[in-house]
Amino acid sequence: MTNATQTTPRPHRWRFVRVGGVDQPVLDSAADLQALAALDPKLWGALACPTQGLTIDPRTLAWLDTDGDGRIRRPEVLQAVSWLCARLRDPGLVWDGGDRLPLAALRDDDDEGRVLAAAARLVLQRVGRADADAVAVANVADSARLFPPPYPNGDGVVPADLVADQPTLALWVQRLVQDYGGAADRSGQPGVTEATIDQADADVQALRAWLAARPSGDPGPWQRAWDAVQAVATKVDDHFVRCRLAAFDPRLVAALEPAVATVPESGWGAADWPLARVTPEATLPLEGTAVNPLWAEALATLQRDAVAPRLGARAVLTEADWRALRAGLQPWGDWLAQRPDVPAAAWEAAWLEDWQRNGVADQLRAAVARDRGFAAEAEGMEALSRLLYLRRDIATLLRNMVNFLDFYTHAQAAFQIGTLYIDQRECRLCLPVRDTAAHAQLAAYSGLYLLYGQCERAGETPQALVAALTAGDTSDFMVPGRHGVFVDRQGRDWQFTLQRVVENPISVREAFWRPYKRIARMIGDQIRKFAAARDQAVEARAAQQVSQGAAAVEQGKPTATAQAFDIAKFAGVFAAIGLALGAIGTALAALVAGLMQLAWWQVPLVVLGVMLLISGPSMLLAALKLRQRNIGPLLDANGWAVNARARVGIAFGTRLTSVAQRPSGSQRVSAAA
Repeated sequence: MTNATQTTPRPHRWRFVRVGGVDQPVLDSAADLQALAALDPKLWGALACPTQGLTIDPRTLAWLDTDGDGRIRRPEVLQAVSWLCARLRDPGLVWDGGDRLPLAALRDDDDEGRVLAAAARLVLQRVGRADADAVAVANVADSARLFPPPYPNGDGVVPADLVADQPTLALWVQRLVQDYGGAADRSGQPGVTEATIDQADADVQALRAWLAARPSGDPGPWQRAWDAVQAVATKVDDHFVRCRLAAFDPRLVAALEPAVATVPESGWGAADWPLARVTPEATLPLEGTAVNPLWAEALATLQRDAVAPRLGARAVLTEADWRALRAGLQPWGDWLAQRPDVPAAAWEAAWLEDWQRNGVADQLRAAVARDRGFAAEAEGMEALSRLLYLRRDIATLLRNMVNFLDFYTHAQAAFQIGTLYIDQRECRLCLPVRDTAAHAQLAAYSGLYLLYGQCERAGETPQALVAALTAGDTSDFMVPGRHGVFVDRQGRDWQFTLQRVVENPISVREAFWRPYKRIARMIGDQIRKFAAARDQAVEARAAQQVSQGAAAVEQGKPTATAQAFDIAKFAGVFAAIGLALGAIGTALAALVAGLMQLAWWQVPLVVLGVMLLISGPSMLLAALKLRQRNIGPLLDANGWAVNARARVGIAFGTRLTSVAQRPSGSQRVSAAA
């Protein structure tokens, strides 16, 4: 029996803060990071987010997205946090952010830690700061500076500068990159890989085998004879066909030769005529006046380069001679047809010989092997880059995914891409949009007043966005086509064109005045409709009278005189108007009499009560809807897996949308001033 006791580690004590209508975990210590994997996923603000549309560095997001699906999921975040905790002496440095990481902050008590420490010293040496005690993101941001072309970098790509000490080999690298295409080296320069070298070597061997199979003899005469025959082969075959037809029936001779009437004055088209005059004898003159002048030079070349060397000197070629000539050259044609169709086929014979004699392929493979020998150092530098970027940006991601504290405490979350200025409003809740129709369908459930539009800027790709209007009120002029200015997080301004509006309550103040605006709008609409109807009636009556008068004049009849005013006919109208005015006067008199019976301090209360009676239902309904506003559907429409109802209350809405106000201490002056 032993006295030793086994102690169970105490669970991490989490702290929560109530914001956005939900309890959100507080993350601000190393212990919080180390225990993050144990935090119930149901308590996370979001379980996944897209890599697009965030203000976090794209390189950081690429390292977090380990499976490359364009989404950062909870397991990937936990994996990155766990790695950071294992590589930093104090994981709490994550919350400090910043670009600089002291070398002393790296753990070097295991193999990976020692590799990272060595990589940090190598990076500082490469950037000319070997004596520095800290490494920064800026030191690893430029790949060309981190991996200069003359230095091996472990990626197996050999640029010309890597073998600059061997000028001939550098020329070969340039030749292969030009003919076979280059792969991007870590330095940013194009280079060759082992696959490219193997392909080029195989092509060279195929070309050498093809050259070895060449027909015996001097290739010059072979090629000249072949070219001469190929230049006239079609025309010669055509000539002998015509001759055979003429031999079959001499009456066809005239039909087989072109008519003189078809010859243009310029001689154009004569090249399509037969090579020579058609006769029943299957012969082809190679010179003389019987030859088509436009083919005389080609036939002279045939006679000099092919007929004379192979058949002997002769001025006339028979069909049998022609067949024998072509049969004798067929081995050369067959050999040419077997020429490998590869980039190396364009190389001069001297290059092909140099490749084989000097073992260029083996030299290049050795250069690739030397480069790969530095893979460990290069991977260490890549890991250091990942560490620096994650250490700088992971806290921002956690404050936008595990909780939404960046949004609620600073109103500047990673998903907010800028600020929209429109209608004397400054809207800070702006998100990118890919498909406006699909986005609006889901985002409408957020209860937010949303403005969808297109942003354009000279020299930039247009982008669509949605902005939430969360404070103040809106004018009747908030319609598609209206313009505004969008300023992104880099401070660049874009022209914003409104395309779609999703209407929802904006503020209680707007709800208070909404009934009166509706009544005023309704009265205005009725007045406009009545005026338009009266105007149309007057125009119709006038047109009818003019038409009737014109018809009467044409028929020679006297026009009707104006009808006399009949006081009895309009007595009822005057009586009705009097009754209406009397009723209105009686109502006003009763209202004034009732108010006069009240104490002076009761009058404002009555007026206020009437206004509340009118506006109260609208204000109550708006207040209930405003309390239910949340950014969840808005983020879900952007590809987030939001896990909480992150509400946008009335008070917080005033932080997301600012209304124009005159500066403190300013004064209003008259226009004349």
